[in-house]
Amino acid sequence: MLMLISPAKTLDFETPALTKISSQPAFLEQSQELIDQLRELSPADISGLMKISDKLGELNFKRFHNWHPPFDKDNAKQAMLAFKGDVYTGLQAEDFSGDDFRFAQKHLRILSGLYGLLKPLDLIQPYRLEMGTKFANRGGNNLYDFWGSQLTDAVNKQLKSLKSSELVNLASNEYYKAIQSAAVNADIITPVFKDLKNGKYKIISFYAKKARGLMSAYAIKHRIEEAEELKGFDSEGYRYNKAMSSAREWVFIRDEAV
Repeated sequence: MLMLISPAKTLDFETPALTKISSQPAFLEQSQELIDQLRELSPADISGLMKISDKLGELNFKRFHNWHPPFDKDNAKQAMLAFKGDVYTGLQAEDFSGDDFRFAQKHLRILSGLYGLLKPLDLIQPYRLEMGTKFANRGGNNLYDFWGSQLTDAVNKQLKSLKSSELVNLASNEYYKAIQSAAVNADIITPVFKDLKNGKYKIISFYAKKARGLMSAYAIKHRIEEAEELKGFDSEGYRYNKAMSSAREWVFIRDEAV
């Protein structure tokens, strides 16, 4: 199986990388095209486009102008270790062994507005460009238009390489929309994580994001290659609930946050 997760806004390029293994993003030519267009924007333009503060607009203005290939370990960091949002809190890649990283490299992909589709150990430079940003470009009015079928084609290529017919969607809706589901050559399974609150099981954003990372780590550390085995996921108190689930949407519930 192949798993998809989202990137994170929070980045860590200060902490030294925990592995020397690295790879290069597959879509750097497309990334450069986006960077070239983003460099035409002022800090104020960037703040308006991304709906962020003036301080963050200035930061990302500098990031876009400092962005330059070739990527190496002196000017870039592996994506899985650079992202630091809720998903990555659950993933805890800092605890991975070399074998864990190698398994993740085959079975996990990170969707990205700037980089398209990343392998966990692909080197990246600092950026902010969410997939849902309405940034006009040669492909259309937004990044979904820009990426078109490229990311779906890349997913299908990796599924074929794995000889797998299962795609596990652990990405947010914003990012998963970049994949053209009807064209995916696999069964698509979407895990849903619910926590007990006021007597009902509900999706609580923070916990659900972290749980996507927890499940990714569970699959990596247990070397899971068949999606059915994910029903054994039990990290931090979650358990599979058959009654709440459907064939392609698997619900995992938890009574108390750990």
